[in-house]
Amino acid sequence: MNARLDHRAPLVFDTRELGRRPGALKRLSRSVVAPKDLGIEVIGVREGVTIELDLRLESVMEGVLVTGTARVPLTGECVRCLEPLERELEVDFQEMYSYPDADDRSREADTGDDAEEEDMLFLEADLFDLEPVLRDAVVLALPLQPVCREDCPGLCADCGARLADDPDHHHESADIRWAALQELAEAMRDGEKDNAPRERGDDSQEK
Repeated sequence: MNARLDHRAPLVFDTRELGRRPGALKRLSRSVVAPKDLGIEVIGVREGVTIELDLRLESVMEGVLVTGTARVPLTGECVRCLEPLERELEVDFQEMYSYPDADDRSREADTGDDAEEEDMLFLEADLFDLEPVLRDAVVLALPLQPVCREDCPGLCADCGARLADDPDHHHESADIRWAALQELAEAMRDGEKDNAPRERGDDSQEK
């Protein structure tokens, strides 16, 4: 069963006006405050920003079928150039909230699918909590590798400069193998200079 719900919570909804007559329908829109930790490491929804919800509540035999759309503002950073980015994400979701006595009926039916029964969400005093459904829908829709633009060139591997600001940016770099040979050649030249014979201009005087 769900933990006791607070009807004042922004993502808790009341279904009493809907009733239990199968086929009853109710539509509603609500602006809610985003809960914390709604996102992944590189992108997500800041706590406290406004989320726009459009919901369709339908009474069925087993409970209330909730179908909805959420529009959430995202903030994060580009994984290539590390610049901040903002965008809006729209996600759709659908979830069944079963009546409390549906759990008894499901046990009588003995479907044998324990995992499915554990995943069931229930109404509590005609209330349902949309947060776990919204959280799953948003997090699963987030890009794992967000970029500021599809062709973002990223950062220079040598100095960290943002390549989009300077498309001609580059560094002169020699192959390390050639660099080692060049150092060896310079060392050999220095050795040759040290070992070079001295001029014999005064030999006649010595004789």
